[in-house]
Order: sequence, then structure tokens, then C-alpha cells
Amino acid sequence: MGLFDRLPPMDHLRSEKMCLVQLIFPAESARLAVTYLGELGLLQFKDLNEDKSPFQRIFVNQVKRCAEMNRKLKFFSDQINKAGVKSSVRPALQPEIDLEELEAKLGEHEHELLEMNTNSGTLRQTYNELLEFKLVLSKAGSILAASQNHATPADHELDEHIYDKEVDDGNGYLLEQGIYQGASESGVRFVSGIILKSKALAFERMLFRTTRGNMFFNEASAGEPVMDPSSGEEVEKTVFVVFFSGEQAKAKILRICASFGANCYPVPEEIVKQRQIFREVSSRLSDLEATLDAGTQHRNKALESVGSQLWRWILMVKKEKAVYDTLNMLNFDVTKKCLVGEGWCPIFAKSQRATLHSNSQVGIIFHEMDTIDSPPTYFRTDKFTNAFQEIVDAYGVGRYEEINPAVYSVITFPFLFAVMFGDWGHGICLLLGALFLILREKKLSSQKLDSFTEMAFGGRYVILLMALFSIYCGLIYNEFFSVPFHIFGKSAYACRENSCSDAYTAGLVKVRDPYPFGVDPSWRGSRSELPFLNSLKMKMSILMGVSQMNLGILLSYFDAKFHKNALDIRYQFIPQLIFLNSLFGYLSLLILIKWCTGSKADLYHVMIYMFLDPAGDLGENQLFWGQKELQILLLLLALVAVPWMLFPKPFILKKLHKERFQGHSYRFLGTSEMDPDSEPDSARSRHDDFNFGEVFVHQMIHSIEFVLGAVSNTASYLRLWALSLAHSELSTVFYEKLLLFAWGYDSLIFKLVGLIVFAFATAFILLGMESLSAFLHALRLHWVEFMNKFYHGDGYKFKPFSFATLADDEE
Repeated sequence: MGLFDRLPPMDHLRSEKMCLVQLIFPAESARLAVTYLGELGLLQFKDLNEDKSPFQRIFVNQVKRCAEMNRKLKFFSDQINKAGVKSSVRPALQPEIDLEELEAKLGEHEHELLEMNTNSGTLRQTYNELLEFKLVLSKAGSILAASQNHATPADHELDEHIYDKEVDDGNGYLLEQGIYQGASESGVRFVSGIILKSKALAFERMLFRTTRGNMFFNEASAGEPVMDPSSGEEVEKTVFVVFFSGEQAKAKILRICASFGANCYPVPEEIVKQRQIFREVSSRLSDLEATLDAGTQHRNKALESVGSQLWRWILMVKKEKAVYDTLNMLNFDVTKKCLVGEGWCPIFAKSQRATLHSNSQVGIIFHEMDTIDSPPTYFRTDKFTNAFQEIVDAYGVGRYEEINPAVYSVITFPFLFAVMFGDWGHGICLLLGALFLILREKKLSSQKLDSFTEMAFGGRYVILLMALFSIYCGLIYNEFFSVPFHIFGKSAYACRENSCSDAYTAGLVKVRDPYPFGVDPSWRGSRSELPFLNSLKMKMSILMGVSQMNLGILLSYFDAKFHKNALDIRYQFIPQLIFLNSLFGYLSLLILIKWCTGSKADLYHVMIYMFLDPAGDLGENQLFWGQKELQILLLLLALVAVPWMLFPKPFILKKLHKERFQGHSYRFLGTSEMDPDSEPDSARSRHDDFNFGEVFVHQMIHSIEFVLGAVSNTASYLRLWALSLAHSELSTVFYEKLLLFAWGYDSLIFKLVGLIVFAFATAFILLGMESLSAFLHALRLHWVEFMNKFYHGDGYKFKPFSFATLADDEE
């Protein structure tokens, strides 16, 4: 083991060393000090006021102010998005302002914008009413004219192309007449108005039932959409005229109109008055349109002015709120002049702490503290390793200084993916996609991406390695979109005759040395293709699975050795290694030996040749044991390993616990000043913490899980064989049944259609769905089969107070 001790340490193998520090700084410079710490982003504060509500903390008023400013900024952002005004992500250079000036400026902008919104809403409502009035005048006039048999409706329909656009100021009083119905000489009255087209049928039925049929309903389409004030969208409406008789019917009709949201407008029966009102309404609509356009332009300019600085203001308010939220985690000392805080800090940040201590403007005093609390887990990652670390953290954040599986997953994860996705044609397609994301890295990192593109961009280096390994495995499988190629030389096999008519029935004959790299292309299409590839990939999956599980068990040894846990080495690592390799290690060794020496060789004869009788002088009867005895021995070792894992460790822990507290179980005097149950660190409380039953059950669960998992996990690695075979066969089906089938026709259109269908099937099914399936299965093999051998994943992540993360946080 001295060799392993002399190896240089790996940066990413274990998390950064952390220390708990106490910070003391004057109250008057507290905000400046915490701001400086936020710029560094190397300290995770502990909340010393967990027992207090947010309203009982020191800087609650400042937090409320920041929250109110944040509300105003969100209001501005919503208004900008609603108006469609483009806000600049990189704001123009403006002089720096403090929080008080920003608060006053935001209040002014909000008051101005609210006032403009109120005026615009009032003008918009008036405009909609006048527009509806104009439509009612236009359509209802033709209905009234038709009912009086004066002319056809088409001759008397009012629109702006019939009358002169000049306004007669002397007839303005007609708009002020508050009449909602007219009356003819025969005593028949009418009510005219406008209603939503979707409600017109129900509205007519309700009028008919209420008046018992004593009315006449006439309607016409408004002809143009009208803005709905409740939803703010343009809707289709219908103009109606209801003829009735009597005051009682009038009251009922008006109530029904109000309940259905129909707007009633006065329409005189005289054509002259209709023309006069129509001209006045058209004139006022033109004036309102000009006023609304001017108001919209003024409002958009105000929003553009706010939008140019909005992002800078949002970051400023977020920083201030984060500073005061952090200050609320601190406490005053006994003199009420200094604030005291605690937090976790990486050891490598001592240089920054020294610089901060020497800064006279900040004046923070650091003091390292001893603690029994478990520190947070922190790994320094870059853009390459970050995606792999996120894959591991999705399973669970590692304990402090626990072995990091991401170091090994950088290679094993994309390689297991490639075993299931092996095709160097598909790998080249993945490689092109990964290179596109990497080459446009700077541009894409500054853009707002959708969820799928953002996920692919974050894992661009994972895709790159998956593509490279897929090309490698595809060369081993000798598959380019399921087509084999003679890349590394000629095939070792040839047909029995020149016509090759019996190649699939009688098979091929070996004529030269084996193919130098990968699968011989002559296996493709032969009668033994599927049995050969099935045998190869199935055994290869077993070998990879046993190798990776042995790696996980070996990593548990290094983890136990690092934490100086001899019990885990003796009663966990050793029996687990014996159990797994007595069964499946022996199986893997048989596979390798039969690959190397031929199908008739076995482990027994190879061991005799290598170790016991290299010269071949002894017979089988002169040896101590045979193959059967060896297998029985390995089986007995596996059976012994189970109680070895289960029983010793709980009893040894119980013995060590008793020895540790032997002689310390003294009795306290029964005074009110000293109560042993009230002392959390007393010998009695520590002695009661150990629960033998709980420890034994936990060890039993862990042992049973490993024993059963050794079988199920080994079988689980057969998914490498299954998915690789499925990918290969599906690719073959697309190639033969789509591309070759279409290429058999002489028509260029058939060939082009076949090529397009093949391309889409390859892109969406093989490159899309199959790659996602292989990714998920590789993820499961790492999480369940590999990491559960050594990785606990029950730690918590280091989350420093940093301004760098505020820009990406969502409210």
C-alpha cells in the first residue's frame, strides 16, 4: 500500500477542504463588508437567527424596501413585454446611483406610467364606445329603413363613404341625447345595440321567452372586430335591433341587455339625424385615434428609457436584497457595536481572507472555529467537468471528502453509452452537433435558449465524448449506418466458390489471418451473424459490468482507508470482493480464457498449465483438486462472505462503544443545578446514542442488498448487449427497407423520397430517441450498479454567497 500513498493527490477526486470561520466586523461597515464577500463568492453563511421569523430580524425594513423596488421593476418588465418594446441586455453607460436615488426614481417612473395607463385606458374605452356607436348607426340604420319599406337595406346602409366628412358643430347636441329606444307613429318601439357574436343566439332566445314572443329581433354582422375591454383582444360582434311595444317590455329588454353584456346605443329614425350623428362620431373617432397614437408613442419612449437601464437596476436591487438577507443571518455582539457571523470557507481562500483582513475600508476579523458539524461539499469545476459533476449530483451530493464518481464517469459514462450506440456513422452525426455547440459557445452562452437547447448546450462536452466513443465502438462493430466496410484490410473469410451462392447456407471458409481490428465485415449477412454478435456482445457486457462493479468496490477501500475506517475494510471491502469475484469474477475469467484459448479450454486446465504443471508431467489423479473442487471452493468462499459482511461489524461496534465509555458512566448529584439529561454532551447522552438494534438492522439491509444486487446488477449490464443489438437491427431495417428499397426503382422521385424518409428516420429515431434511450440506460448503470458500491451521496452542496449567481436566478 506504500505505492498508493506515494501517488500525487487528484484535485477532483475529493471535495475541497473546508473550515468554519467566525467573522467580526463593525456595524457601520457591515454592508460594505458583506458586499465585498459577495463579490468574492467564497463564503457560505450560517443562519444564526433560525429561531426568529423574518419580521423579527435586524434589517427587515431594508429587505421590505428592496422587495418593494423589486415589485416595481417587475411591473416595468411586464409593461415592456406587453408593449413589445425591446429592452437592452447591455445597458447604456449611466452614472452610478445609490439605493435611495434609485428608489425615488422608480417611484417617479411608476407614478408616470400608472397615470399614462389610466389615461390610455379611459381614451381606449371611449374609442371603443364610439366605434360601436358608429357600427350600430351603420347597420341599424339599414335595418330601420328596411322595416319602414322606404328603401332596400343596401341603399340606406350608413358608412363613411356616403357622407361628407365635414362636421356640423351645430348638431353636436344629438350625441348628448340619452335615448336607447325609438318610437314610430304606430306605437312600435325599438332598442338598438351591439353584442358578442357568440352570445347572439342565446340573447335572442332569452328575449323571445321573456317577452313571450311579443317582439321582433333583427341582427346584422358588425363587419369589423371590436376591442373587448375585459380581455384586451379583438372579438367579433353583432348589431341588433329589437322591436317591441309597451314600457314593461322595454324594461325587461334593457335588463336582459345588461345581463348579457350588450351595449345599447340611440339611433334616430330620421335619416338626416342619422347622417348628422354619423359624421360627428367619425370626426371624434379620428381625433381619438390621433390622441391614442401620440399617447402610445410617448408611453413607448418612457418604457424604452426605463428598459435601457432595467437590467442594471434589477441586478442592483437583487444585490442589495441579497446583502441585507445575509446581514439578517448575523447577530450583534454584547457591545451592540459589532456584527458576528459564521460560515464555511474553502481552505484555498486564505489568501483572499488575508487581503480582506488587511483592507482598512472593510476591516473584517476572521477566526477559525472547531466544529463537529459536517462541512459542505465543494468541487471546483470548469466548463468541461461541470456537466459530469451535475450528473453525479443529480443522484446525490457527496459527503465531505468522499470519493467523487465524476472523475471516473468522464470516461466510463460516454463509453457505456457508446457500447449501446456503436455506429461510427451515427457517431459522426453526434460529433458534428457537439462541434457546432462548442464552436458557437460564446454566442450561445449569451442568448436565451429554450429548455432542450439549454440542456444540450450544457452537456456539449458530454455529447462530444459520447460521439468520439461511438465512433470508436462503431469501428469495432464495423458499422456505418449498419453497413460494414473493409477499412483495416481484407476479410479473413472468403466464399467456397466464385458465385458465393452458398454463402448464407454453407457458410464461408477462412483463407487468411484474422481481421486486424474489430468485427470482420464478412460476418454481415452470413448465417451465423446473429449468433456470433449475440455471443460477443453478451459476454462483453458481462465483462464490462463485473469490471465496473469491482472498480466500485475498490474505490470503497480507498474511501475507507482515507477516513481511517479499518472496520469497513475488514468487514465490508474484503467480503464484498470475495463474494463478487467468487461467482462472477470466475465467470468473467472463463469467458476471457475461452476467448484466448478456444471453446474447448476451461479454467481448470489453464491453471494446471500455468501454475501447477507447466511441463505436463503430472496427471489429473496426482493433483490436489480438480475443476469441480475449485468451483466448490469458490462457492464456499461466497457463502462465507455473507455472514462475514453481516455479523462481525455490529458486534465490534458495540464492544468498542462499551470500552469507550467504560468508567465514565458516573452518577451526577441530584441537584437542580446539574441534570445529566439536560447536558447534551454528557457521557450518559452519548452512551444512549448507540442503538445496537438499529446498527444491526442497517448492516443486515446493506448485506442483503449487496448479495442480491451482485446478481441483479450483473444481469442489469446485459442491457448493453440488448440496446446495442436493437440499435444495430433497427439501423439495418431502415437501411434495407427504406434506402435500398427505394433505390431499387428507376424513378428519381422514388429514390429522393426514400432518401428523405431514411434521413428523417435516422435523425429522429436513431439519433434522437435511441441516443436518449442509451443515455438514460448509461445513467442508470452508473447510479445503481456502480455508485452504490461506494458512494453515499447524502451530503449537502456548498452554496456560497455570491453575486455571480444572481443574474441567472429566477424570481
